[in-house]
Amino acid sequence: MLMNKFTKYILGIVAFILLTCQHVSAQRVYTVDLKEDIGPNAWRTMKNAIKQAKANNAEYLLIDLNTYGGALNFADSIRSSLLNDNPFKSIVFVNNNAASAGALISLAADYIYMHTGASLGAASVVNQQGEVLPEKYQSYMRGLMRATAEARGRDPKMAEAFVDPSISIPSLKEDGKLLTLTATEAVNAGLAKKSIKSEVDIYSDLNITKPEVTEHQLTWVDHFIALLVNPLVSGLLIMGIIGGIYFELQTPGIGFALVVALVCAALFFAPLYLQGLAENWEIAIFVLGVILVALEIFVIPGFGVAGIGGIILILCGLAFSMVANDYFDFKLTQPGLLMNSFIIVIGAMVLTIILAVIFGRNILESSAFKRLVLQDEQQAKEGYTSSVSKPNLINKVGITKTVLRPGGKIEIDNVWYDAVALDSYIDVGEEVYVEKHENYNLFVRKISERKA
Repeated sequence: MLMNKFTKYILGIVAFILLTCQHVSAQRVYTVDLKEDIGPNAWRTMKNAIKQAKANNAEYLLIDLNTYGGALNFADSIRSSLLNDNPFKSIVFVNNNAASAGALISLAADYIYMHTGASLGAASVVNQQGEVLPEKYQSYMRGLMRATAEARGRDPKMAEAFVDPSISIPSLKEDGKLLTLTATEAVNAGLAKKSIKSEVDIYSDLNITKPEVTEHQLTWVDHFIALLVNPLVSGLLIMGIIGGIYFELQTPGIGFALVVALVCAALFFAPLYLQGLAENWEIAIFVLGVILVALEIFVIPGFGVAGIGGIILILCGLAFSMVANDYFDFKLTQPGLLMNSFIIVIGAMVLTIILAVIFGRNILESSAFKRLVLQDEQQAKEGYTSSVSKPNLINKVGITKTVLRPGGKIEIDNVWYDAVALDSYIDVGEEVYVEKHENYNLFVRKISERKA
């Protein structure tokens, strides 16, 4: 009897120990796919994944990586996040390719595992045509690679050889060639931990006997933001901004075109701001540019410094918002990307102006547009009155005191009035006559255009 009780007691202790060990061996792993060019979307994905891994108390962050490279500034942001004092161990699983920016990210991880047949390396800085850029870019990249390798206890010379073909490593590459390693070579060189066939092999190698795996999921917001930062969509939004401003100036007081411009501006700047591209000062100079152009049109006679300065600020505000920069320092921007941004912005502006000139009047007079605009006249016989009483000014002759584009100011008998040019544009100092009077505005034409 005593022996049976003792046996049950021992068995209970053993069972408790086994259950405890089983519980301890269960480890949380948060996984995220990084299978695209390294850019704003990749950075947003990694930033959110790191945040969620911390929230889930994950012990490991596993990055399934397959990329040919991308923008250095976003790769550096991901690298820095992985090198931070995180509560988890970071693992990069090179599932085919980790070239250029991908190699930098891999070196920042605590562990590198490579799929059989995968490659790692070739990290020189090139432009969008694949041409190797000058030494100042290569020097900066070499420094990043060395510092990253040293931070993780890896060979900095080998990391630098990914960028610099002059570094001699006879056993792995020819002199004058960039270093690119196969899975077996990376393991033998001490950069990668092991060559594997699947993620299961990672868990086995790290003694993760019961992984609790959580996969990072992209939300509809992520997909929507990715769509909006597409260069083609950005160009269309810029056309909406410029077109909305143009039609608002052509139809003073309507407001619908202005709403279109504001919505397009919000859709253009908001995702770029969330991605860390657009800064407050870039949005501010865009707004300042719009204000200067408006002042030039409605307040300042002629077209001079304010108008030209406003256009330049609008161009710079839009283009700078599309690239990563520290004010006017663009060294981390992917080479050629700033020029492409200006091309997109200028191209969208020119195309908008061309379309506005060709189709502008037809759009303003279309039935679809008129349904969005208040067309009814507020006549006195129906009980409407004006806050400012105007005498009968039909056929009266006056002088333009500001440029009419088409709205502005004219003077008749030493009194200034709001006026709208029926000729779309009338310069300051021109003689005009009043053809009609509606609500608060006089509608005028040049004397030279007066019908006999």
